[in-house]
Amino acid sequence: MSNVTGFETLDVRFETSAMLDGSDAMNPDPDYSAAYLRVTTDAPDGLEGHSFVFTIGRGNDVQVAAIEAVAHRVMGRDVEEILADLGSFWREFVYDSQLRWLGPEKGVMHMAIGAVVNAFWDLKAKRAGLPLWQLLARMTPEQLVDLVDFRYLSDAMTRQDALDILRAAEPGRAEREATLLAGGYPAYTTTPGWLGYSDDKLRRLAREAVDDGFEQIKLKVGDRLEDDVRRMRIARDTVGPRIRIAIDANQRWDRDQAIEWIRALEQFDLAWVEEPTSPDDVLAHAAIARAVAPVRIATGEHGMNRVLFKQLLQANAAAVVQIDSTRVAGVNENIAILLLAAKFGIPVCPHAGGVGLCEAVQHFSMFDFVAVSGTEEGRMIEYTKHLHEHFVAPVTVQGGRYRAPLTPGAGMEMLPASLAAHEFAAALLK
Repeated sequence: MSNVTGFETLDVRFETSAMLDGSDAMNPDPDYSAAYLRVTTDAPDGLEGHSFVFTIGRGNDVQVAAIEAVAHRVMGRDVEEILADLGSFWREFVYDSQLRWLGPEKGVMHMAIGAVVNAFWDLKAKRAGLPLWQLLARMTPEQLVDLVDFRYLSDAMTRQDALDILRAAEPGRAEREATLLAGGYPAYTTTPGWLGYSDDKLRRLAREAVDDGFEQIKLKVGDRLEDDVRRMRIARDTVGPRIRIAIDANQRWDRDQAIEWIRALEQFDLAWVEEPTSPDDVLAHAAIARAVAPVRIATGEHGMNRVLFKQLLQANAAAVVQIDSTRVAGVNENIAILLLAAKFGIPVCPHAGGVGLCEAVQHFSMFDFVAVSGTEEGRMIEYTKHLHEHFVAPVTVQGGRYRAPLTPGAGMEMLPASLAAHEFAAALLK
């Protein structure tokens, strides 16, 4: 038996705005940041649980405070009891009446719950000696559905529906795991497309992306239409007709403006249009999707909970679902969203434009391939080149494909030196 002996939170920020890395029409000067959590126990193995919530600078301190407000409740708890039933652990926090009042099930507190939940998933995977994707992919269908909260979902997907999806994928698990280990998982890159980059930098990075084996790139759009047309023409001329180009408006447009803008850019053979309007506006997404078809609409990186994803799918408002590893309440809720997408037959292409998001979200796509959807068709993980060197197990992308991670854990642990060097409060004292 072991108990939780402590936790530490850190406000970690990187000055990515200096080079305009991550810049888009809504976020012109992001500083990639992590509200970081480390959980310790008195177990003789010395293993710790690590996680974070991604932000882009100001307000990261608020997210840290929210994590502290949740994490203090795990002090002294029996670790084995928590790890044996992470479904009940998730519900304990999400169902807390006082925490729910601050949401419910959305925003800073919901993300803070996710940080605590993810730290224990990291610990569980480390104790099993497995990367998170492999830990999940080797659980039984019954164990997996026990992790999911079906409240608010039953009109679209029942527990039995989820069991049927997982059981249907069981026979090929071992073969798909072997395929994944041998060949990796498809990726696309946003590295060339940040809105603040010059035309020359866009051209150079787009050419490098093709040389690196990527078959899709993504450009940020939405500030000025004439600039978008010029940049899209540069990108298309650079990568040629074979490479797919997606665009991302980062919620910049109103409904009718989105339709007009997309129609002006569809001449460039768009792979998809991401977040064309408010991430919460299901009806506007549905209207845009109908108006611009067959151009596909992708959304979800700012999806606040599983209910929003359910509605997007019910309304035929998203042809591509984009989960985020830290936006909802952790591993459990992302499993629910993967199952919903499988139920509706919609591919999941996760968001990973931010510090540590590539390291974290790859586990969900790989789990999905092995144990949920059973396919890579139409699926890929976003990739950017930024800040991987700060992680204990940085992602490896070769030939446009993620190599399956084998380091035990959830992939969210940062190097102690990086944490110390980029802690915001410490930087202010220098």
